[in-house]
Amino acid sequence: MAKTARRKPAVAKAKAHDLAGLVQYADGSIVSRTIAQNDAGTLTLFAFDKGQKLSEHSAPFDAVVQILDGEAELVIGGKRVRAAAGQLVVMPANVPHAVNAVKRFKMFLTMLRARG
Repeated sequence: MAKTARRKPAVAKAKAHDLAGLVQYADGSIVSRTIAQNDAGTLTLFAFDKGQKLSEHSAPFDAVVQILDGEAELVIGGKRVRAAAGQLVVMPANVPHAVNAVKRFKMFLTMLRARG
C-alpha cells in the first residue's frame, strides 16, 4: 500500500499569529511564504530588501496588498502608489502592476479568484 504524504500546514490553525514575524528579511532578496492556497485564492507573505522589485505583470483576479512593515511603491496601471505599514492597496484584476522596495518592507498579499 502506497503512503500518502501529508502536507504540513503553513501555520497552525485556531491560533493567533504575528504576520510580520512569519517571514524574515534576507539581504539582496525577496523572501516569500505561502500561508494558504486553494481554489478561492492565495495568502502569501513577502519580505523585500531595499531596492528589490517585482517587474510589471498582471493577474486575472484582484490582489490586495497589506503593508506590515516598512514602505513600498506599487505601480498600478502606470500610477505610482506609496504605501507604508498599516496601509492597504487593492490592485484590480487585469491591470498591470509592479512592486518596488523603496525601503525594506513586508507585505501580506491576498489573491482573490472570482468564481464564475
